[in-house]
Amino acid sequence: MSRASNGSEGKLHAGLIELGIPGDEAAQYGEKLLAYVKELQLFNSAYDLTAAKTEDDMIVRHVLDSLSARSELLKLKKRILKSRGATDANARPDVTPANKTNDAAGGPFVIADIGSGGGLPGIPLAITMPDTYFVLAERMSKRCAFLENCAAILGLKNVRVQNVEAERIEPNSFDIAVFRAFRPLDKKMLKVLLRTLKNGGVLAAYKAKRSKIEEEAANALSVLNCGLAAAGARGIEIVPLHVPFLEDRERHLLVIPSLQ
Repeated sequence: MSRASNGSEGKLHAGLIELGIPGDEAAQYGEKLLAYVKELQLFNSAYDLTAAKTEDDMIVRHVLDSLSARSELLKLKKRILKSRGATDANARPDVTPANKTNDAAGGPFVIADIGSGGGLPGIPLAITMPDTYFVLAERMSKRCAFLENCAAILGLKNVRVQNVEAERIEPNSFDIAVFRAFRPLDKKMLKVLLRTLKNGGVLAAYKAKRSKIEEEAANALSVLNCGLAAAGARGIEIVPLHVPFLEDRERHLLVIPSLQ
């Protein structure tokens, strides 16, 4: 392995530790995350997957950035399951939704990455949350081919790729829908995304500066038919995120509850 790779590997491991992932798991996940970065680098020019070009940039601005919301997503998952009186018996690497049930509705707990593109944040999250089932929804066929190849190479049995536009996703499909570097959350798109959620589910949008989020939060309040004073009661949250080695950039997670 080259000196540059050793440096990137060390930075990734340190970042995973900083994000609260135990050392043994950080080492295990780190191998797959580095393999994923190699696939991004290999196919980036052909599939236009990311603007980042160097391994270091991909690790910090994409992998660690994607994982900055991991702990919050685990909290949301636990909260949703508890609200349904369900247990945290999730899709394991050897289990698919076809033969495993784990929530009160009789289906698997599913996190969807809407507009997954090159698999961000879905693939890093799936690697580090192996007991959770993920759907990577992407409208471009060539990117879906890349995602399916990555899932196969990385052995991600908790991942399914869906070649579909957001507007054509079946209603009541997901427990959590995440998206990063996605189109702005206008009222029309909010309604489209909210209808994909199961009862009690949430949207979780990766966003940058808090000041830029307020307009999107206002749109969400309008769609949910409540005013600013009722935002907390309706479950709308703006959660600060920390991205290791990216101290100069604001990151937040905008959490919006389902309409049901």
